[in-house]
Amino acid sequence: MEKSIPQDQRNFFETKVLGHPAGLFVLFFTEMWERFSFYGMRVLLINFLTMAVIGSNPGWAWTSENAGALFGTYAGLLYLTPIVGGLIADRLTGYRLAVVIGCIIMTLGHASMALETEFSLYAGLALLVIGTGFFKPNITSVISQMYTYLPEKKDGAYTIFYMGVNAGAFFGMMLCGYLAEKVGWSWGFGLAGIFMLLGCLQFWLAGPLFGRIGGKPDKNQNMAEEMDVNINEETGELEDTKSKKNPFTLIDKVLIVITSIIGLLYLINDPVSKIGGVHLLPEKFILNPEQISGPLVITIVGLVLFLYLVISRIIRYERVVRDRMIAVIIFALFTVFFFVSFEQGATSLVLFARDFTQRTYVGTGAQIYLIVNSLLTIIPLIIITWVLYLLFKKTFKQIALSNIFLGLAFLGVWGVVIWMLKYDFGSQAYEITYQEAQIVKVDENNQAILEEDGSKAFSWVPVHESFVIDDAIETRTQSITIASNDALKSGESIFLHEELGDLIYLNEERLSKVSGLYQEYQEESKIIPATVREHVGNKVEITTSWFSILNSFFIIAFASFFSKWWESKYNPSAAMKYSFGLILMSVGFAILAFGSKAIPPGATAGVVRVSMIWLVLAYLFHTLGELCLSPVGLSYVSKLVPARMIAFMFGMWYLAIAIGNKLAGSMGGMIDDISEKYSMSHFFLIFTLVPLIAGIIIAILNPVIKKLMHGVK
Repeated sequence: MEKSIPQDQRNFFETKVLGHPAGLFVLFFTEMWERFSFYGMRVLLINFLTMAVIGSNPGWAWTSENAGALFGTYAGLLYLTPIVGGLIADRLTGYRLAVVIGCIIMTLGHASMALETEFSLYAGLALLVIGTGFFKPNITSVISQMYTYLPEKKDGAYTIFYMGVNAGAFFGMMLCGYLAEKVGWSWGFGLAGIFMLLGCLQFWLAGPLFGRIGGKPDKNQNMAEEMDVNINEETGELEDTKSKKNPFTLIDKVLIVITSIIGLLYLINDPVSKIGGVHLLPEKFILNPEQISGPLVITIVGLVLFLYLVISRIIRYERVVRDRMIAVIIFALFTVFFFVSFEQGATSLVLFARDFTQRTYVGTGAQIYLIVNSLLTIIPLIIITWVLYLLFKKTFKQIALSNIFLGLAFLGVWGVVIWMLKYDFGSQAYEITYQEAQIVKVDENNQAILEEDGSKAFSWVPVHESFVIDDAIETRTQSITIASNDALKSGESIFLHEELGDLIYLNEERLSKVSGLYQEYQEESKIIPATVREHVGNKVEITTSWFSILNSFFIIAFASFFSKWWESKYNPSAAMKYSFGLILMSVGFAILAFGSKAIPPGATAGVVRVSMIWLVLAYLFHTLGELCLSPVGLSYVSKLVPARMIAFMFGMWYLAIAIGNKLAGSMGGMIDDISEKYSMSHFFLIFTLVPLIAGIIIAILNPVIKKLMHGVK
């Protein structure tokens, strides 16, 4: 190593795992547990909020619109608080302490959500937003500081770190989702918090490994930023960069405050006005109270002021700098279009997977799923456990307690994985019989629906406990196949309950819960008596959350291919990468639009279920689109933007992602209304056309963007 490298950095790099300092893998596992908790909660929220209040695993029965509004605001704020969290770490706490603070706050957030009360849910989401603000920007800053003297190894370090992100997302969505859907929502929310706490402890106790890296900020560094100078890495002295200054004027600062307040009020007002009827912004615009929405007008005013702020700052720079910043703004605009579609994975696609995708398989289909899911789970876990073993060998003497907590976390993951696989393999199929009765179909006003010939329309419904049968009602015996982890005997009397259009078996615990809910809500019991006929093999139900893991799996599978592509002579320009990403996103939704054609307008959950292949293919193309677009993003902000403007432009970049997430939540919440008025296929066509048009436009703009970038590649 060079003589200029400080001694603590030398010591740091002496302990290596897979060619990188062991501290990188401490960060790898810290990020893995944070992503485990974040994605584990993320995949549950919409599902929990929209699930019926009476059932074996009851939710809150919110409309998709209200659930989407809340999720969109939560997701949007997640990309705004890191701006503040980064500033606090830069000025006060340092990166490592900020990460610990973030972990603790997020742990409290998950614990709060596990209580499943309305107050605890909102408090939990608020804590997660604040905690992410401390965590998200600062753990990557630790990596950046680690490789100050070896920048050539930084790309490899971020690649390893990115694998931690996807490993955490993969196992978080799989295990938290499985526990939540099979046992109870609080188990899923709680599991996310447990691993967040263990991740926090292993990171905090690994402090001796890092030395001064990520510690409290140096006074010279803060002074350098204020004086527009750099720090000489060899001497530690301040150097004048002699760069052209463009300080924030009083008008700039006022506009930042005004637009920030407007944006924050809009984000919070949207869900609280829909859910709680509390209006932080006027409902109607004063000049025309009957037609014009007050929040819409105020939001447009805020956007206009923000555009003025950005444009007024950009035009103060010389031509080359100005052009490059315009290129960044163009990329930020198209980033909004990408995330509007991509983040449907947390909203509308969750509901589509739950309500309209075939998720139960019997016999051979069940066996194939069980084998594939086992390999999909165990092989990645073995690989990551091997990395854990390598870390133990190198660092146990120095940070033994950190390694012990990390080992406990992995024992926990292995325990949940083994339980999950055992539960699935123990799920048996039984043919059962129950009674159906023929009743007259009625409309919303309880009026009989007539056939074309004028006769009354009839339908067959299961005979439940509160059903009164007289001689005028025709009945018949119906048989279906159910799944059960209990050993049922031929001729045994059991109970069923209709949930999401399917009849499910109620064991003693579920039967007690459902009966209690009918009494609590003072509704007639719709529990259905049935009789076991015979055992017919295996039957497994794929959880709704399982489909969400496909994104992480495909990223891990295809990341190396795209990495080699970007390093080859065929590496496309930034604009074309954006174009490919948006068009691939469009292809994914086009597949869903085609696959959902069989679902009629206004269909209720479970009436029609389409093959899971459509959703699998959609996630594949969405992930390929993400891999095309992800290399561009923030890296081009750092390349194109001058040093004095970079914090502001990073903030604007995160704002673009926040807007995309908010719009994604709001538009995803429209799935019920659009599919009822038109069809599910029409809903997915919206997300087919938007990214397709955006992808074509940015491809056309490619020559213009290249000129604006002035040679930056």
